[in-house]
Amino acid sequence: MMSHQHHEPVLPEFPCLSALVRHEGGNDAVRLAVGLDMVALSRIEDSLRTFGDRFLVRIFTEAEQAYAEAAPAHRLDRLGARFAAKEAALKALGLADQGVGWPDIEVVRDAAGACTLALHGLAGELTRRGGLVDTALSLSHEGGFAAAIVVARFQARGGVLAPAAGPSN
Repeated sequence: MMSHQHHEPVLPEFPCLSALVRHEGGNDAVRLAVGLDMVALSRIEDSLRTFGDRFLVRIFTEAEQAYAEAAPAHRLDRLGARFAAKEAALKALGLADQGVGWPDIEVVRDAAGACTLALHGLAGELTRRGGLVDTALSLSHEGGFAAAIVVARFQARGGVLAPAAGPSN
């Protein structure tokens, strides 16, 4: 007969995070924020059909549009992933209801092909004032859906962290 022993789960160490996050104020205090979004590609397709170029211009930068158009078979995947990234960024960066235009949050690809965020206009200004240090972005699309997650790292200004983002859904 086997004995059933109860074992506590073993959680991995995250040395990079424990080195960054300080518990007691100080100028080196850091706040991490996460935003996640998923969109049905049928919504993007419906918006394109209904609004056409007005939708593209309102939401995406010229570079994002060009990237999507460069591979017609993947156009919806690429637009959907970028739309999800913009929504996730709004959540992680606390920019919802701040008057930020969609194109002010841009998904760009580096020389190796990895996607990152570029923040322009009001988005750039608000996040600079809020102490944004950097972001990480991951995109995915499969089975008629696109998803994105954004992790943002904020640095304290004068020992005070920028306020956390308000509630989001």
